[in-house]
This record gives sequence, C-alpha cells and structure tokens, in this order.
Amino acid sequence: MSDGPSAKLEHELADHPFFHGLPKEFVRAVAHDARERRCAADETIAREGAEADVFFLVADGKVALELDAADRPPITVQTVGPGEVVGWSWLVPPHRWRFNVRALKPTRLLALDGGVVRRELHAHPDWGFEFLNRFVPVLAERLENTRLQLLDIYGR
Repeated sequence: MSDGPSAKLEHELADHPFFHGLPKEFVRAVAHDARERRCAADETIAREGAEADVFFLVADGKVALELDAADRPPITVQTVGPGEVVGWSWLVPPHRWRFNVRALKPTRLLALDGGVVRRELHAHPDWGFEFLNRFVPVLAERLENTRLQLLDIYGR
C-alpha cells in the first residue's frame, strides 16, 4: 500500500468488519475510487428514489434508514452504526435508493463507488461470491426489519 489519501482509505477498508479478510487486490481496486464523507447530525445522506451509485461503510456515528409515509412522520426501519453497511440499491437495477438515509449524529462514512465495485465483482467471480456472501445477510436484515416495522404499524 502506498502513502496518501487512497492508501489511508485502503487501510480503513481492509480493517472495516465488512471488508476484513477480502482479497487485498479487491480492497485496493475499490479503495482507489472511495472517498470519505462527513455528515452533520440530521443531514440527509440519500433520498428514496434518487440514483444509487454508492454505498457506505459507517466508520463513526449513526444513521437511520427511513421510509416516507404520506400521513405520518418517516418510519425508521433500522439504525446503523460503526462497522456496518448502508445501501444495497447500487447493486440491483434500476439503482435507486429504497430508503432515505439520515445521520442521527455527526457521522463519518466511507463512500464506495457502486459502478467500480460491480465492475470488479464481474471481472473476478470469486471475489463476487465472497462479497455477496457478506452482502446477502445485510439485505435479509433490512427486509426483516422492514417487515417488523410494518407489523408494528399495521398489526398482524
């Protein structure tokens, strides 16, 4: 790993629980286009329906995944903190955010370019298999939390 901003992000990605143990070549390839994003408390990070071209690893802070409800305040489906992943819509066409994402307190995220990650996963199916084995549980957890919120609102 070389010195500089991308080397720092490469180290952070490699140490993040989601990326820990993934091939160094994959981490290096996606770190090149990664960037840090700092968010203030109550800042909107992503809006449901907007183009989803990135996903985030939470380095510090906490974010809420929310659904807009026409006749009530947004419904919080899940809160996500350090060591967790935010966003899967970059992976599935039409690449539109399925939730709003809002910082609950000052938050530092590592933003990864979804197009770069998709390209690397297509080029290296063995990396893709390992990556998706990590991502599918995130999808399942979001689906389960959404189901529980709907049951709470609408009853059984």
